Amino acid sequence: MGTRKILLVEDDPNFGTVLKDYLALNDYNVTHAKDGIEGLIMFKNSEYDLCILDVMMPRKDGFSLAQDIRATNKEVPIIFLTAKTMKEDVLRGYQVGADDYLNKPFDSEVLLHKIKAILQRKETEKSKDDDQFEFIIGKFAFNSKLRHLSFNGDDAQKLSPKESKLLRMLAVHKNDLMPRELALTKIWRDDNYFTSRSMDVYIAKLRKYLKLDENVEILNIHGEGFRLIDSEA
Repeated sequence: MGTRKILLVEDDPNFGTVLKDYLALNDYNVTHAKDGIEGLIMFKNSEYDLCILDVMMPRKDGFSLAQDIRATNKEVPIIFLTAKTMKEDVLRGYQVGADDYLNKPFDSEVLLHKIKAILQRKETEKSKDDDQFEFIIGKFAFNSKLRHLSFNGDDAQKLSPKESKLLRMLAVHKNDLMPRELALTKIWRDDNYFTSRSMDVYIAKLRKYLKLDENVEILNIHGEGFRLIDSEA
């Protein structure tokens, strides 16, 4: 896998240097930008495995920078660092595509753990989540590009974007565990009580569609996630 490249955008020179050195000691190749504009230039000039962005910065704040990064790269993980614990800021961070959040001051080991977990998750997603978009689930044919679900060759039902993404993720993990947090972070971009309740509503909708085939069901694996069972597979 080689050394992972991290873009650190932090306007406090002392803190930035300490953090860069700490991550370098843990075998990460870190580029340190001093503000959002410099960060954007560096991001466009190289490829990174992960970005760590301070929220409060002159010239261009972390949220604006994240939006610019997301405009060119939807997949690169983003962790925000913030001195504020405002709920609005946290929500805004997730809306612009953050993968995680840390309030200053924080324990460096916690950051290290988050980086490892996110990079590991991305690796798992890549290996399991290839370009497949057509699935057979019992007597159902599902096309995630068209968002079409048809039973026994009948007219296809059009799913909503979230229904389709969730069913695709279940189908990729068919007869295997689909971790709850994976779906929440990938589809809802957040793992909290409200998004979790929202996901349960979508699971209920999918169960309703799939009940036409008695060999297909979505099991709730308590505390872990869901399993799409196709007993004919």
